[in-house]
Amino acid sequence: MMQTFSKVVLAAVLAATPVTLAVAARDPVPTVEQQARIDKAKAILQAQKRQTGTISIPEAKASLNLGKDYYFIDAAESRKVLVDIWDNPPESANGVLGMVFPAGKLATDNTWGAVITYEKTGHVADDDAKSADYDALLKDMQSGEGETNKQRAEGGYPPLHLVGWAQRPTYDPKSHSVVWAQNIKFGMESDNSLNYDVRLLGRHGVLSLNLLSTMSHLGEIDAAAKKFAQTAAFDAGARYTDFVEGTDEKAAYGVGGLVAAGLGVAAAKKLGILAVILGLGKKLLIPILLVFGFVGNKLRGLFVRKSEDQF
Repeated sequence: MMQTFSKVVLAAVLAATPVTLAVAARDPVPTVEQQARIDKAKAILQAQKRQTGTISIPEAKASLNLGKDYYFIDAAESRKVLVDIWDNPPESANGVLGMVFPAGKLATDNTWGAVITYEKTGHVADDDAKSADYDALLKDMQSGEGETNKQRAEGGYPPLHLVGWAQRPTYDPKSHSVVWAQNIKFGMESDNSLNYDVRLLGRHGVLSLNLLSTMSHLGEIDAAAKKFAQTAAFDAGARYTDFVEGTDEKAAYGVGGLVAAGLGVAAAKKLGILAVILGLGKKLLIPILLVFGFVGNKLRGLFVRKSEDQF
């Protein structure tokens, strides 16, 4: 098992580092830098504290009833995965309350991972859920890609292109949840990124479950998202229906604005909520920031699956 794990981590390092391999090579020898990354990833995962069962999210006054199907790692462990293993910039882990993975899977495996965050936005009204023009929001986000990619290039990151909806935003008035998924082209890679968002509306804010994978796994992730979303619930007194008109704070936008904020600042401009988003900080941009690190991780997993017999 350790040998298989080493192959996974080794492939992750080789996929992230410019290196040329002969097709017939069976035992690629890692460089000193690559070996250091392998050892670091192994140490992080071996020391990881994983929690199952019912997980309390006190910041959101919510809980995740994971049972044995999934496991949870806390904010500190999540930062190590996001930054040290998946190569995201440090700010991408700001505000992350934890992560969830399927039981028996590791952050270096070809699987999905869910990033848990919470925004105390105030009570988000849902009366615009049916009238919001999500296609217009998509086009607005796409129109801002030039500036976004310019900034990414300056930071040394490949360009990304929002191809379209993998699933158009839908709102469930019974569970007060919003679900949408983005199909994102990352650099020149053949398998696009899948950024799957589940937002649960509460009395005082929004709990975000952001599942990250690739488009080749859309069917699997769609099913996993529906099942995983059912594990989350706000505590009594913090539920959407517990809202007290005239007493509780209201969000400055509705469901349409929530989706725009999840897409990024560009899509929010037309809704006039840019100042609100900036006031909430960078945490709303976490899904986009995570794309370039996680896509690399997913492709590494695919690389292992396709060519493991060559090692």
